[in-house]
Amino acid sequence: MFNDNFFNANPNAEHSFVPSVDIAETETAFEIQFAIPGIDKKDLNIDLNDGVLSVSGERKVQNEKNEKNFHSIETSYGSFKRSFQLPDHVNVDKVDAKYDAGILHVTIPKDEKKILKKTIKVS
Repeated sequence: MFNDNFFNANPNAEHSFVPSVDIAETETAFEIQFAIPGIDKKDLNIDLNDGVLSVSGERKVQNEKNEKNFHSIETSYGSFKRSFQLPDHVNVDKVDAKYDAGILHVTIPKDEKKILKKTIKVS
């Protein structure tokens, strides 16, 4: 029974995975956090093209000694890519990314010159 894929809920998990993403908005920026533990920051790619932010990477299987006889592995390995259409009022020249403790933090500042909301006083 343990040699079958009995425990493997996702048989393609070793080829790709989808990291969890949290998106928040402040008065000055959009903040995106990717939960991607086990990835080396050199294996991450962040591209910004025509208003689309794409984050991709790969979690590589570590070669370990075969001292353990795993019966269930839930850690997903492989590549991923997540893309997000950005609003028009962001400053793409000041996008910042930091990777710390398995969390990729991407900050996309808003462009004050392109504020989309304005209150107009009625006279």
